[in-house]
Amino acid sequence: KLPSLNSIKNRHSLSRDTVLTAFNELKTRGIVQSVVGKGYYLISEDIYIDQKIFLLFDELNSFKEDLYNSFLNSLGDNVQVDIFFHHFNYGVFSKLINDNAGDYSHYVIMPANIKGTETIIKRLPKDKVYILDQMHKELLGYPSVYQNFEKDIYQALREGLSLIKNYKKIILLYSKKKQPKGILDGFNSFCASNNIKNEVIDTLENRKLCTGDIYIIPDDKNLIKIIKKIKEDNLLIAKDIGIISYNDTSLKEIVADGITTISTNFNLMGERLAQMILSNEFAQIENPNRLILRKSL
Repeated sequence: KLPSLNSIKNRHSLSRDTVLTAFNELKTRGIVQSVVGKGYYLISEDIYIDQKIFLLFDELNSFKEDLYNSFLNSLGDNVQVDIFFHHFNYGVFSKLINDNAGDYSHYVIMPANIKGTETIIKRLPKDKVYILDQMHKELLGYPSVYQNFEKDIYQALREGLSLIKNYKKIILLYSKKKQPKGILDGFNSFCASNNIKNEVIDTLENRKLCTGDIYIIPDDKNLIKIIKKIKEDNLLIAKDIGIISYNDTSLKEIVADGITTISTNFNLMGERLAQMILSNEFAQIENPNRLILRKSL
């Protein structure tokens, strides 16, 4: 247990605000902990930690791991990052932020498409919050590194238009709970402006594959499912069924001789976010996105 604020103030002839500021800094660096009604306690002797960062992801997957590693490596040795996951659940999102408010020097939040996150985030110090990946209009007052999902999918599909026209219909597998609405809006805009026959589905279960269809698959679990279905039906990827995946990984360079992917640069996203935090920079940065053409199209 540490001495009380008043005893330190009197012993060293300091103002109470000065002592409280010092204690709060030690708290956000993870060195001391406050216990209501009892005071402050030492919980770590790692005094070389300059900053302690709260990182809230929606879920863990291979490309988020790339983002996390890039962010961590770009911060340097004297920064501690604690990672949490809300799994697209508002209750979990709210509890994690409430339980950790005031305990970190910075908060990096991936709100995904959960509605009402701005109300919860307001409980954190505004100058310590950074928004990652999805940017809601209610969160425009915060610094961010984000993807423009509507523009990105539209431009990527336009880039691949000559190949897409080889197919009869383009189908988007879209989960309202997990996928950004911008993906749906950009897809619909592309199909309308290019007179492309299209369909939006929410599951591959009991789906009959038809020769001449091309699928946009945003998540890796369903990517494996459709590849398996294609093989089971004795169809050929690209020739019979086209595939466009989302978020590139090293595995997609190899699977089925290469999967065409719409992807942002997650390593760059992590690096840029770290730079903003280290320099205390306020910026709203749209991370670049591209279509990576491979043999599935």
